[in-house]
Amino acid sequence: MSASNDLPVVKGAAPAISHSPAAPGSRNTAGSRRSAGAGARLAVYKTECVAGMTLLPENCIDLVFADPPYFLSNGGITCQAGRMVSVDKGKWDKSPGVKAMHEWNREWLAACQKCLTKDGTIWVSGTNHVIYSVGFAMQELGFKILNHVTWVKPNPPPNLSCRYFTHASEEIIWAAKSDKSRHVFNYEDMKADNSGKQMKSVWEIYPPANGEKKYGKHPTQKPLALLDRIIRSSSNEGDVVMDPFLGSGTTAIAALRLGRRFIGFEVEDDYIALAKKRLGDEEPLFRQSRVDRAAEKNFMSEVSRIAEKRG
Repeated sequence: MSASNDLPVVKGAAPAISHSPAAPGSRNTAGSRRSAGAGARLAVYKTECVAGMTLLPENCIDLVFADPPYFLSNGGITCQAGRMVSVDKGKWDKSPGVKAMHEWNREWLAACQKCLTKDGTIWVSGTNHVIYSVGFAMQELGFKILNHVTWVKPNPPPNLSCRYFTHASEEIIWAAKSDKSRHVFNYEDMKADNSGKQMKSVWEIYPPANGEKKYGKHPTQKPLALLDRIIRSSSNEGDVVMDPFLGSGTTAIAALRLGRRFIGFEVEDDYIALAKKRLGDEEPLFRQSRVDRAAEKNFMSEVSRIAEKRG
């Protein structure tokens, strides 16, 4: 667990979404009481994740879940509600080429590695378009790969071209910060979830339910059930969870429901607004959201300076 009971702070930053609830005290893994309402529980920053993580202290994050761009928006088609539709999700998902994609994956993974505690772990989801680059980058950076989980979708859209097997899964790599890490794995909880048997690395979980998309949806939105399992299996109550690609806020919601603290990064205003609405549906103690425009402007200036220096 990260050393401090306070949520790590991005230097000079005001989060676009933040919550500091007066929640009942909770017990951490050492058995000591965490004081009621001590520190913020959630902070979401409107910035590119690498620049944001540069401003975080080292060794402050217990668990990362990342759902990076898959770079598959290149003119393909899929089936949605019985109709042929484009798979293009936006400029952020267009492939920059294999070499540039791999360099980008190395960059953001290295930033995550810097922030992870010595025993921290990271989960990264993806399709075949990106996951092999992610795995190779992890090996290059010295992560210890723990598992390769296959998330099977029971009701995938049909393959319209009839020239491939129907795409019915996504891959998720789970890795520790280094080969010296003593990672958290809540084995008994996972065994209990699986009728008393060891849980395997093939998970059948339905995509997000309609209730999870009532305010709109992100094109790569993950189901709460998936994040619930990931967070419960590999972190403890009070730990700090980070999502570098916040999207619709699913990781934040799952983390808060499970008594974890959360930090996220997102660059798109529409997705921050969507996440804020979804978080507003959580307990009333999470409704106190705020946006400090002046401080955010100062933070963005600092982020731009770091980005220029790094580039």
